[in-house]
Amino acid sequence: MQVRRCAMVLVEPRETIEFELSGLLNGETGVRERLGWLALAAHRDEEIPLDEAEIAALGALSPGRWQLLDELSQQHPRAVLDALLAKGLLIAQEPVDEAPRRFAQADEAVRAVHWRGLSAIAHRHTRWRDVDSEMVERLFSEASPQTFLERLGPAPPVVGERTPTASHLPLEKPSSSSLDALMGRRVTCRNFDPAPLSFDAFSAVLYRAFGAHAVSDYAPGVQLLKKGVPSAGGLHAVEAYLLAQRVEEIPAGLYHYHPVAHALEPLRELDAETAASLARRFVAAQAHYAGAPLQIALVARFERNFWKYRNHAKAYRAVILDAGHLSQAMYLAATGLDLGAFITAAINEVEIEQAFGLEPMAEGPLAVCGFGVRAQERVTVEFDPAHQVWP
Repeated sequence: MQVRRCAMVLVEPRETIEFELSGLLNGETGVRERLGWLALAAHRDEEIPLDEAEIAALGALSPGRWQLLDELSQQHPRAVLDALLAKGLLIAQEPVDEAPRRFAQADEAVRAVHWRGLSAIAHRHTRWRDVDSEMVERLFSEASPQTFLERLGPAPPVVGERTPTASHLPLEKPSSSSLDALMGRRVTCRNFDPAPLSFDAFSAVLYRAFGAHAVSDYAPGVQLLKKGVPSAGGLHAVEAYLLAQRVEEIPAGLYHYHPVAHALEPLRELDAETAASLARRFVAAQAHYAGAPLQIALVARFERNFWKYRNHAKAYRAVILDAGHLSQAMYLAATGLDLGAFITAAINEVEIEQAFGLEPMAEGPLAVCGFGVRAQERVTVEFDPAHQVWP
């Protein structure tokens, strides 16, 4: 059997605090600090405990060159190598069993996309699954009688001023324009009307925010898109995956938006109950966003961006910026039609990947946004400092 180390792995020393009743009975505090080592790999969701012998072997194994396991056994204890194989950190070239085969396939998926190691591990291990933000908030409030500010202390100042006020150089404010009025009304909506979103508004916002206005043959085999927002290399690697609940003429279901054709690609039709359940899970049980008529998962096609920016220190950051540009365009397009819009990064990425059938290290959700008719009454708090939406 030939093996090699997985493509990307980070070993982290971690201290955990445990409570032992026996220590308390002996007159001690019962609190024990335990130090240990954890492997965070780009192809595995789990944090994997390691011992010192496994760490030493892992650091001596090549991630690119296949080597015979029998030959490596002359340098490292066979039990250690077998443990690394079982943990998926040592990859077999032609695995026979199911678990090693899954590890090999996942590792190959990471290699195929040309990730930068730290970015790949950060992306993999900051994804959520089954997070219920309402429950977390409730547990947070029940854990202590202190108020939010008593726990966290005063907030940092609204501006990080660097010089005394007397040294400031005043600038002239521009005359009011239609753009100023539009941006003034751009407020995150947390109160959506249960009425369906009109088809015309739905289509218009999608096109203005996510549609491609032109396709350019930049070079043989390389096409670039012109959208209303900037994108690293003109690649526009972030695409829109939709969960429609209440949109006129659009059955409830999952869709992919085709930016060049300005069309929906139906993926799966859903009944109203299933659509509502998915919507709640997508946004980690944030009820105010789950009630929107439409959710749009901003999904990065890492393989498209990293095709050009291979193993690049800034590539992952650029993809995240793309998502921000798109969401702001959606906000303005929706606001221009007197609709409310939202975006949240508090999402269950794993549920979104599973629903749309995405390979997480090739296509990954970065945020969920959406828009719809704003409710007449403000039930959930909205941040509107200028009082443009809620007088």
